[in-house]
Amino acid sequence: MFNLQLFFSYFKELVGREVTVELKNDLAIRGTLHSVDQYLNIKLENTRVVDQDKYPHMLSVRNCFIRGSVVRYVQLPPEGVDVELLHDATRREARGG
Repeated sequence: MFNLQLFFSYFKELVGREVTVELKNDLAIRGTLHSVDQYLNIKLENTRVVDQDKYPHMLSVRNCFIRGSVVRYVQLPPEGVDVELLHDATRREARGG
């Protein structure tokens, strides 16, 4: 299983980039990644809800803090994915460190 520190380090590199965070309750929020901590809590700025018809009460939310335990997925911008870094990290983790 991946080490949370690996994800934390990776997400820190994406600060300032646009990401989409899908929550376990099916709400998806797109915004600029402002910060992330070691528990993968996420702060987004300039947010907008992906499905505005389903969540009209969220239209006025512009900044939000998302607890890491409620995140289902984080969709990254295609140019934000360093495939070689992920392959190397996966190999190290498979070897046990």
